Amino acid sequence: MKKFLAYPLSVIYYLYFGFLLCFFHLLQVIGLHVFGKETHKRVVDILNWFLMGAFLILGIRYRVQKSSKLQKGQSYIFASNHQSTYDIPPMIWHLRAHYARFISKKSLGQGIPSISYNLKNGGHLLIDRKKPAQAINDIRTFGKELQSQKYSCAIFPEGTRSKSATPKKFHRSGLVALLENMPDAAIVPIAIQHSWKLAQNNYFPFPVGVRIHVDIMDPIPQESKDPDTLIDRIETQIGNRLADLAKS
Repeated sequence: MKKFLAYPLSVIYYLYFGFLLCFFHLLQVIGLHVFGKETHKRVVDILNWFLMGAFLILGIRYRVQKSSKLQKGQSYIFASNHQSTYDIPPMIWHLRAHYARFISKKSLGQGIPSISYNLKNGGHLLIDRKKPAQAINDIRTFGKELQSQKYSCAIFPEGTRSKSATPKKFHRSGLVALLENMPDAAIVPIAIQHSWKLAQNNYFPFPVGVRIHVDIMDPIPQESKDPDTLIDRIETQIGNRLADLAKS
């Protein structure tokens, strides 16, 4: 029965999803140019709340656990595994108080209503993966800017979506560049499990009734002078948590 329902419900979802992107694109433009950056950010936050809610059409729900130790006014480096496109809405919504700026691939900066506009105008960083040396220099500059503004950063150290329950090996250079240029930022591991199921049919049809777990864990201060030691700890912690969540 679920397989039968998946096709019509996925069509309904995509129609609503497209409407949300187009409608909130217009709101973003008005918010930014009429009321300013803070209003634009609120529009983006609300968009992502609606994007999470849109999955109720398919009975898909997010279960988010967030550390109570996160504090407003403290900058963080949020390091998350990456299973699918739909990892991002709960991160934007639940990290909204920390002004998290995302590092994304350059191709996402054009052609997608709402999403491309936000990436280009919301203080995020678009990098060219075909030019790794330039990308690392851009991340260093980006980290320095965030350090001075006391903002936070969100990065997917795997570099691309795993599309499976098992995380890919971390690409460390980008995370090291952030750690070196954001010395006041604590690092926060995030484990996201089961969103890979949304991508298993190339995003159509979506499975019905999936429970996506998002665990935003306790922040870890940069007490070690060795970034690799800290990254080892983060990678292990995320991997262990994913293994636990895979059983639920």
